[in-house]
Amino acid sequence: MLIADEFFLIAHNDSRGKAKLHPAATGLGLAGGLLGELILYGHITVLGGQVTVIDRRPPADALAHTVLDQLVGESQHRELNTWLSFLAQSATTSVGERLARAGVLRRQESRRLLRTTVTYLPIDLNAVAWPATRLRALLDRPDPPGVPDALLLGLVVAAGLTREVLWSAGPRAHHRLNVLIPALPAPLKELVGHTEAAVGAAVLRGIP
Repeated sequence: MLIADEFFLIAHNDSRGKAKLHPAATGLGLAGGLLGELILYGHITVLGGQVTVIDRRPPADALAHTVLDQLVGESQHRELNTWLSFLAQSATTSVGERLARAGVLRRQESRRLLRTTVTYLPIDLNAVAWPATRLRALLDRPDPPGVPDALLLGLVVAAGLTREVLWSAGPRAHHRLNVLIPALPAPLKELVGHTEAAVGAAVLRGIP
């Protein structure tokens, strides 16, 4: 499962599809996940707060392809914070739809006072709970997690989801989490740091 997909499930680990986070934190965490996927694919890199496209060939995933096209089409905008804020506006819907197409979630529309609300409900509660359970188990193992899992853990911390992963973890897991993020490759560490700062600023400003 892709980075943003697992982040979505950790952030919506609820039978009603309700988010565990402030909407801005959810969107920014997912935006970080979408950009992180492109870094891991080798399509973009991040340095000094700037996003650079290094491979324009389309990724296999349709959503990743769309995000890369946006980055290429708006190449005059390279600031990482700008892209985090922009992608955050639609990331919950985009990733929710990707999970619905994959058969992990079921899209449900409800109409109230002339307004339509879309919720993504779990088809299998065990599948939705699995990403957090998997990360918790990884942190308790002697071998370090791979880079994609370390990035996911970094985004979990950045968005304020740590409790969802570590609620029953032992001291080893807490210690491992503290050393994993600083050891990320530089572009991913920068992505996590900017995501965390953006989440903190958005929540303080009360952005919905």
